[in-house]
Amino acid sequence: MISLVRRAAALCVLGAALTACGTTGTEVAPRPAPSAPAPSPSASRTPTLAPGPAGLTPVFEHGPRTGGTKGGSKDGKLVALTFDADMTADQGPRAASGERFDNPGLIAALRELKVPATVFMTGRWAEEYPDEARSIGRDPRFEIANHSYSHYAYTDDCYGLPTVSADRMRSDLERAYTAFEKAGVAHPMPYFRFPGGCYDKAALEELSATGVTAVQWDVVSGDAFATDADAVTRQVLDGVRPGSVVVMHCTRSAAPVTEQVVRTVVPQLRRQGYRFAKVSELIGAANGHA
Repeated sequence: MISLVRRAAALCVLGAALTACGTTGTEVAPRPAPSAPAPSPSASRTPTLAPGPAGLTPVFEHGPRTGGTKGGSKDGKLVALTFDADMTADQGPRAASGERFDNPGLIAALRELKVPATVFMTGRWAEEYPDEARSIGRDPRFEIANHSYSHYAYTDDCYGLPTVSADRMRSDLERAYTAFEKAGVAHPMPYFRFPGGCYDKAALEELSATGVTAVQWDVVSGDAFATDADAVTRQVLDGVRPGSVVVMHCTRSAAPVTEQVVRTVVPQLRRQGYRFAKVSELIGAANGHA
């Protein structure tokens, strides 16, 4: 019960921001949604979690709380920076009028700082910015995961987000993989982040056939609609522990200080002995593989 309360409190920070936007086990081979491109040989070894009880979609929140190991030696404390590339299905007119839902400066900063990262992308974002989606997807420093097509909620009560009906949940996820393929993202990961972080047993049941691992987080950056980069920086640094998954955003209009936060947080965490990893590495570490 305590963990659920903590999770709800963390989700409230992000969910409230999304509402303010006014938008209406073991290592196993991944089983991408049918619409996803066929996996490459290396992608077939992508770490995923084993299904939960009764075959439910497994949920990953953080990696091991101790330093990872590689070849029997210490490999440092791992932390994953993740970035949600949010765009809802109905925000095309806002993009057409000049609102920017991308953040090239942030991606450039991650490349400059040599920080691996996982980008949870909506299919609508990939359609709006196919060149950027393709560039991110082809950079071995990054991995692209699924954040739904529409960024509509998979539960009835998710901070005011519109809701995807149960019979459309799987097709919404699959439509995002189709958008990635059309944009030229060759090998999107079999990971899924629920819009708003909201899910229940029914949603886990509906997505179980796709074979994805649901990825949540344990550190809310608070970057959504923030204007005080120092406050966001403090929140990240105060929250990070070994194995943490930090949720941030890759949207200039909704998260204007994220690049500045990254440029401050990265060197400070490195001085504390942290090594940055993609979600796949954290899941691999959780499965006993660093």
